[in-house]
Amino acid sequence: MGKIAFIFPGQGSQFVGMGQSLIESKPDIEKVFATADEQLGYALSDIMLNGPEDQLKRTENTQPALLTMSVAVLEALKEYNITPDYVAGHSLGEYSALVCAQSLTFEDAVRAVRQRGLFMEEAVPAGEGAMAAILGMERTVLEEVTEEVSKNGDSVQLANLNCPGQIVISGTAEGVRKASELAKEKGAKRTIPLQVSGPFHSSLMKPAAEKLATVLDGISITEAKVPVIANVTADVVTEAPDIKNKLIEQVYSPVLWEDTVRRLIDLGVDTFVEIGAGNVLSGLVRKVQRRVNVFAISDIESIHAMVAKMKGE
Repeated sequence: MGKIAFIFPGQGSQFVGMGQSLIESKPDIEKVFATADEQLGYALSDIMLNGPEDQLKRTENTQPALLTMSVAVLEALKEYNITPDYVAGHSLGEYSALVCAQSLTFEDAVRAVRQRGLFMEEAVPAGEGAMAAILGMERTVLEEVTEEVSKNGDSVQLANLNCPGQIVISGTAEGVRKASELAKEKGAKRTIPLQVSGPFHSSLMKPAAEKLATVLDGISITEAKVPVIANVTADVVTEAPDIKNKLIEQVYSPVLWEDTVRRLIDLGVDTFVEIGAGNVLSGLVRKVQRRVNVFAISDIESIHAMVAKMKGE
């Protein structure tokens, strides 16, 4: 068997009730949820388990909720002695990856991502920023489109390079609208406006990044025990100062997810395990390379199924 990468989902994978079946089958997992509540000073676990959905969807709740869910699944996985050779996470998921790599404590991470969510929310007034998924277009062509629109005064950039033919753009509402139209004219198959509360991973997020830097100054980031592939460069980071700088840059830089998957495959990874809510990343990995093993684990059943398959190999 080749190497194993643990990958961690970002915003958009959340759902009301996430973690419920984990707690039912492994009551000690409740400690993870209790820790999150204690660190944040409010009942995040109640929002995760019972909703309402509009509360869970608020960025400052979504981010710590997804981190908590991933850490709870990691906790449940511990007894099976399956460990990663590399870790990576999509945007917010990078924090889950860093907790897994023991570079951040869960306590520090859950507070940091709550703040990150608030800062991202505050960076651009509601309605002024937007994001859209552009399907069926080469990144070089789309980059030309966004540069042209930005040059004419409406800021827009590539935000998430998810897999071949699926790229998310982000910027001012007008910039995203114009770039979507121009992309269609130049041959994009489809453009889909995304329901998000702000233009994440665009230069409009620089104020949020500056505030996040202050928060990260106040917590301990240590050398990663497992190599982490950073969103910003799609390359390996292990040193604490690098990790911190990449987390700050990440807020206003594109998430190079397709490149991250390719980099992991180049490093010998043939098994990807998505840890936490949903299976969005599993789908993206398969679109990059069909011939790898992909598992998405979020409850005891999916953990057991994965373990059985791995042990059977």
